[in-house]
Amino acid sequence: MFNEKTLFIAGHARLPQGMAAKSVFETLTITAEIDRKYGVIIEASCTLATEHGRQFIGQLLKGLSINDGVDEAIAAINKYYHGKGTNALVAALKDLALHYQQMISSEGK
Repeated sequence: MFNEKTLFIAGHARLPQGMAAKSVFETLTITAEIDRKYGVIIEASCTLATEHGRQFIGQLLKGLSINDGVDEAIAAINKYYHGKGTNALVAALKDLALHYQQMISSEGK
């Protein structure tokens, strides 16, 4: 069900060579449903090749506030995710945060 209090935003980054997802996607995408008022990530997903990887990143990002910046999320990715997609995940997260900030700014928050 649609909820006016949330936004759905995507961030994208190029995938490195040698990743399983590269055979399906050219880019890695992180999508998130974000609380409009507080910037808290309610749900997140990404285009990693395995369901386990997608769930892991979703749980890692859930509850973090984009309004506080992405440093905490980047630190969590760097600490807990050890795969070829680390840099792509960080870049996609930064892109997502940029889109969120642009959307909030354009709404006159």
